[in-house]
Amino acid sequence: MKVIRAANELANGSRKVCVAIGVFDGVHLGHQQIIRQTVADARGHDAISLVVTFDRHPSAIVAPDKTPPQIFSRSQKLRAIESLGVEALLEIPFDKTFSEKSGEVFIRELVRDLGKILSVCVGADFVFGHKRSGNVVLLKKLGAELNFQVHGMAELALDGHTVSSTRIREAIRTGNFDAASQMLGRSYVICGKIIEGDKIGRQFGFPTANLDATNLILPPNGVYAASTKLKEQFYRVALNIGLRPTVATAQPQLRVEAHLLDFGGDLYGAELELELGVKLRDERKFASAKELREQIGRDVTVVRSAV
Repeated sequence: MKVIRAANELANGSRKVCVAIGVFDGVHLGHQQIIRQTVADARGHDAISLVVTFDRHPSAIVAPDKTPPQIFSRSQKLRAIESLGVEALLEIPFDKTFSEKSGEVFIRELVRDLGKILSVCVGADFVFGHKRSGNVVLLKKLGAELNFQVHGMAELALDGHTVSSTRIREAIRTGNFDAASQMLGRSYVICGKIIEGDKIGRQFGFPTANLDATNLILPPNGVYAASTKLKEQFYRVALNIGLRPTVATAQPQLRVEAHLLDFGGDLYGAELELELGVKLRDERKFASAKELREQIGRDVTVVRSAV
């Protein structure tokens, strides 16, 4: 999948383009039907399938205090979109200047820079542009003028409830991974790059990989049985999410620390995907480092024997 930052970088020549537009955080089942419609349109007309999305959640610019934590890291999002057969992805830098562009101007510039749009696919309630000036009604008006078809895809329901990024975040926030996975259409995982920590786990005999989970929605604090795959090798993981209350620091920071059982390599800079299983216990403060070390040992034993 070709990733571009400006529409005129697509270089599609004489080929028409079928476009899906959205934030697509989580690339959940509802998003998937939008993207699959676009891919089907493109394959049926020898056109290019293009997903148009943004380099950050629009709220980060237009309403910073209301910006939701993200379900997926950027790399997760790109992999999930690519897996649906998309040929190209336009990742628009969403800055203040772009946020002030009306919905109509955005679409007209997209048509101008792409050359020929065959179809545009969005969610039925999708709004875009300055002051939410763009919607399906506007798209159909412009489509009639500029000769492209518009698909306003109805919301997808699961067990009688609408599938949405908001509902998935709430499921993760409350530890309901089964519900999150069902709406995502794949197992829920936490994905992040490994960053350098303070090596306290190593001092206890249980070295941990510290994930950069900045801006990601996270499950409740506690210790979890998890798993990961590295170079086609499966590893069981004892995962701690929390503030490490036993380790005294002036400014406690939320940490996501993964101890990979029977792994002895260096993971710094690598990206790790952790599939969460059962929660073993809540985070708590121990009376001493010795008590904490012993409890970690028991946690690891439980993870090792987990089915």
